[in-house]
Amino acid sequence: LVLRANYAYYHTLVTMASGVLKGLECIAPLVRSVEETLEPIPTAVQGTIPSWIRGNLLRNGPGKFEFGNTHYNHWFDGMALLHQFKIQEGEVTYRSRFLQSDSYRKNSEKDRIMVSEFGTLALPDPCQNFFQRFLSRFEMIKPTDNASVSFVKYKGDYYVSTETNLMHKVDPETLASIEKVDWSKFVAVNGATAHPHCDPDGTVYNMGNSYGSKGALYNIVRVPPEKKDSTDSLQGATVLCSIMPANKSHPSYYHSFAMSENYVVFIEQPIKMDLLKIVTCKLRGKGLSEGIYWDPKQDTVFHLVDKKTGQASSVRYHTKAISTFHQINAFEEDGFLMLDMCCSEDGQAINNYLIQNLRKSGDALDQVYNEMTRVFPRRFVLPLGVTSDTQSNQNLNTRPDSLATCLKTGQDKVLCQHEDLHGDDLLDYGGLEFPQINYGQNNTRPYRYFYGCGFRHLVGDSLLKMDLKDKSLKVWQQQGFYPSEPVFVPSPDAVDEDQGVILSVVLTPSQDKGTFLLVLDAQTFEELGRANVPVNIPYGFHGTFNPTA
Repeated sequence: LVLRANYAYYHTLVTMASGVLKGLECIAPLVRSVEETLEPIPTAVQGTIPSWIRGNLLRNGPGKFEFGNTHYNHWFDGMALLHQFKIQEGEVTYRSRFLQSDSYRKNSEKDRIMVSEFGTLALPDPCQNFFQRFLSRFEMIKPTDNASVSFVKYKGDYYVSTETNLMHKVDPETLASIEKVDWSKFVAVNGATAHPHCDPDGTVYNMGNSYGSKGALYNIVRVPPEKKDSTDSLQGATVLCSIMPANKSHPSYYHSFAMSENYVVFIEQPIKMDLLKIVTCKLRGKGLSEGIYWDPKQDTVFHLVDKKTGQASSVRYHTKAISTFHQINAFEEDGFLMLDMCCSEDGQAINNYLIQNLRKSGDALDQVYNEMTRVFPRRFVLPLGVTSDTQSNQNLNTRPDSLATCLKTGQDKVLCQHEDLHGDDLLDYGGLEFPQINYGQNNTRPYRYFYGCGFRHLVGDSLLKMDLKDKSLKVWQQQGFYPSEPVFVPSPDAVDEDQGVILSVVLTPSQDKGTFLLVLDAQTFEELGRANVPVNIPYGFHGTFNPTA
């Protein structure tokens, strides 16, 4: 159902005055621990799921938020629960499995939180004596292998990933963990994002920080597509380029990066990490998240790195303080690089996703939401041919119909102002996050459509399709239901960019076992079918579609 008409009804339940929402529904059931479903179970299909869809929708996210009497503080801390929706011949089965990480096993064995996560510090073992517990405060926190953010692919194999140096190779058919893989065994990085980018030949690029005696470095890593044997994982990975932070002891936090045909684009944003606070968090009895802060006095800076040479451009592209978690796309055309991102004027959202906030109700829940800044899609236009001869203080953007500006303001410095990739109607849906495109066809290339979730709540409450040709919007929304990140699957005979389907897992806090896999026609955004799942599923983060023969 395309429920634009339902917005009037929705508006009577959630009053809006000057952008302030009231009467938000409590979504606490969407962030509760659930049981895993190890064996595939059938679903009840309504409507029609196209028979050409053959494969697994793989999803990742937190599924267990406590062990014994110990509870996690932050949404990102929950134990990774992997989900598989197997689609074939118009039917769907569902299964799930907790990632058998070291963190999960240690916590399970002791029935208490033994491994620190992003927002939760593991307390000393009560079985130790006083002196042992005291000394444990001076130990460094070990990185978690609780890979709860996304499914990623290297050399044809699927991995689940978080933002530490540890991933798990998994079997997409059984969801079983095959092998724990440590990035630092292959390249000198202390972590890697859960959002790598892939070239058409299978070469994968990612980013990760390294920390040494001289401070922090941002590193761009390249993983070759060739697999030497069945045991190969990240062999052959190299650091393509290292970038020095503006402040080595306070580097930027980043969740992802952008990539065009010839460049990796690193976004150095004013979400900062206080390394001293992070290193001493155990001594101070604080979680790692306490060391991350927003500094609106600093610019956001775009760094361009040539994928062929590994050289970073001497030109730095500046804009005002913005934060970004997810990029939409980046492409080069007519001597410019277009950088499309989901952006916010504030970088404190990461600290708002405490479990206690997500479980609030009434006025307290409304307050949490209304104090957060909305996220909107924007385009920055970066001129690639800037030299010492380039004229200063005039708009270098000569692209017709583009409202973005870029001015050379000093030696190797360009000041950029974005243009909005949306009309005013997006305001009614709370902005857009979890952006997706037809990645196989249009990543690093000019494109017309992108998809995402609208956020009139702390989690997505609508599915959106944006047409960049006229910035028009198509919407799927159903009162009381909360869809996950949309995944685009192209039809096998696709001619048009948007010819295919959108897959999204839709949850509801008001019905027990009310989850369903939604299938939309990506062109019309009308519902084709849904597969009702007879178990409860928590709201997750990211996923991918694994096609099968």
